[in-house]
Amino acid sequence: MKEEKHLKINNNKIFGFTLVELLVVMAILGVLVTIIAGGFRSAQARGRDAERKSDLKQVSQSLELFFSDYGRYPDDASGKILGCPYSTGGGSSCTWGESEFTDTKTIYFKTLPQDPTSSLSYFYRIVPSSSNQKFQLFAHLENTQDQDCLGGNCQTPPVAYSCGDKTCNFAVTSANTSATE
Repeated sequence: MKEEKHLKINNNKIFGFTLVELLVVMAILGVLVTIIAGGFRSAQARGRDAERKSDLKQVSQSLELFFSDYGRYPDDASGKILGCPYSTGGGSSCTWGESEFTDTKTIYFKTLPQDPTSSLSYFYRIVPSSSNQKFQLFAHLENTQDQDCLGGNCQTPPVAYSCGDKTCNFAVTSANTSATE
């Protein structure tokens, strides 16, 4: 008989969570999701910035190869390289992400890279009065804490070139110039 009573008591017992317990668990999960999502977005921005830095370094190297062949860097036009293809009288304007930087004998860059964000672009310029002996390449870095931003300030850089819908705040230049010259 005692066994039956014991079974009866267990059958009447209700198992589950209270409303307060459920709310606490949901709040904890919400905080964790927010922290993880924020870190993920930050990591994505840093990854795109690393790609931008690599792109500009590679373009810089191709410009140096061009310089070794011609003793000058190609002209610029509205932030683009005039060298797609290059001819001694000038060249056609290169489109970032589409054009081959070439002089028809040598391919300096198979397809010039484009910024990983569609609203941004790279910017190329020849330093005025340098007789095409100095170049500057610019990009906009998303990570506002990046130590490589111009002047150490990603928010208000010391240059005013447009990299799409943002101001350029990172540069790679020829060895004989600076980004602010």
